[in-house]
Amino acid sequence: MTDSTQTFYITTPIYYVNDRPHIGHLYTTTVADVVARIHRLAGEDTFFLTGTDEHAAKVVDTAAERGMSAQAWADQNAEAFRTTFERFGISNDDFIRTSEARHKAFVTGMISDLVETGDVYLGEYEGWYDAGQEEYVPEARAAEHDFKSPINGKSLVRRKEENYFFRLSAFSDDLLAWIDANPEFIQPVARRNEVLGRIREGLADVPISRSGGGDWGIPFPGRSDHMIYVWIDALINYTSTVEAPERRKYWPANLHLIAKDILWFHAVIWPAMLMAIQKAPGREWMKLPRQIYAHSFWIRDGQKMSKSLGNFVDLEKLDEVVEKFGLDALRWYLLTQGPLGTDDGDFSDARFLAVYNSDLANTLGNSFHRISNMTGRYLGGCFEEPSSDPGLRARVEEILGDDRRAPLGLGGLSKGLDLVRAIDAFIEETQPFKLAKQEGTEERVAEILYSCAETYRLASLLLWPTLPQKMEEVWRRMGLEEYTVRLADPEGPGLADCMAWGGLSAGASIEKGPPLFARIQDE
Repeated sequence: MTDSTQTFYITTPIYYVNDRPHIGHLYTTTVADVVARIHRLAGEDTFFLTGTDEHAAKVVDTAAERGMSAQAWADQNAEAFRTTFERFGISNDDFIRTSEARHKAFVTGMISDLVETGDVYLGEYEGWYDAGQEEYVPEARAAEHDFKSPINGKSLVRRKEENYFFRLSAFSDDLLAWIDANPEFIQPVARRNEVLGRIREGLADVPISRSGGGDWGIPFPGRSDHMIYVWIDALINYTSTVEAPERRKYWPANLHLIAKDILWFHAVIWPAMLMAIQKAPGREWMKLPRQIYAHSFWIRDGQKMSKSLGNFVDLEKLDEVVEKFGLDALRWYLLTQGPLGTDDGDFSDARFLAVYNSDLANTLGNSFHRISNMTGRYLGGCFEEPSSDPGLRARVEEILGDDRRAPLGLGGLSKGLDLVRAIDAFIEETQPFKLAKQEGTEERVAEILYSCAETYRLASLLLWPTLPQKMEEVWRRMGLEEYTVRLADPEGPGLADCMAWGGLSAGASIEKGPPLFARIQDE
């Protein structure tokens, strides 16, 4: 049986509804989807959240330009995100919209409590405002960037307004102590160092409301002329979604997966807010998340993506890729070539084709095609009395190591690929296609092909989170259709059991068929 008592909660950012999804949104959400599938595969009670951030002032402006209300514009784009994620195979358990009543009520209550704890107060703010990001930029940081946005390069605007402030300055020491005691809290390490450096420069209190900006948003408690600042509203979604008693078990979140441009909000402001709210009665459960992971950006053919260059990888381009190569191929490229670390990832048509042919067509696809074809030709498609080659089995054990929960982490993807490469090397070494032409070699050929098929079965489990469609096709052709259900069942056998050698029993068969990934020529 699997251990379903352990929970795993992963979130993406909630995305601005001011435009349609593009590769940046799909990348973060696909990585989160793979991680969620990994933990489900390991038998953990997994909750995966994504959604949309809707109360930005620019939503009102863009809606007006189109002759629409802010709500109608938000509805249209939120639905575009929802349907896009469904179309691209994302397995999120909930989709939160900040315009929903469940979220707004929770935000109002939380801000009220922060007023009561003394961590939110009324004041006046004058500073440099980044309209594109809807945030104030500290004086020193504004000067460092020549009073232009650090994100989009547009000129900052000097603004003065009455705001409610969150007392961020009071949490410098607590944040430094927390990050020091929890070194995995901010990843990668370079991001952690970046955050520590900024905290040590000193923290200023931050405005959390805007005044005179219309009625689009969540009103500040008791002040209808103030709206809660969009980023404060947005951050709270991670807890508003799991506030209900049946979901409270998922908090604290295991992983907030974000892009590097919103690291400060997630790694400094959000943890400080959670430290503050725990002082309020009944809010003790709102502990800090376990990890914030900030990946880098995508570029296109070596250049930064921009609307002026017309080189955004938009929905049309992504749909074109899926039409030509398949959804699993896109997922593979995003996961293996994406900007998960501190370097940007390059989306290049030439690179995509090369990776597709090398990893998927020539390795994963070709290996299974050879195994199924030779099993059909030499063994009638069936393993009557399975026996294992000790050499290949030893290599498999070496690759997998002692932990049969191997997919726990994206390293399972590379282990799966290593297993398939071991199959190819073993076939070249033993050459069953030549042995089969000699008399008295039937048992040896059967042993070779069974060992190859069993190794591919193990690889398929490791590869499934990234390539769910194709690996489920492998399971169907191996007569293992029940894996799809069994591995998701809390009372099922558990991944460790399925990862044990010998899952293909006597009488197991492999159905021949077209290649999983057909090789595509460069046009």
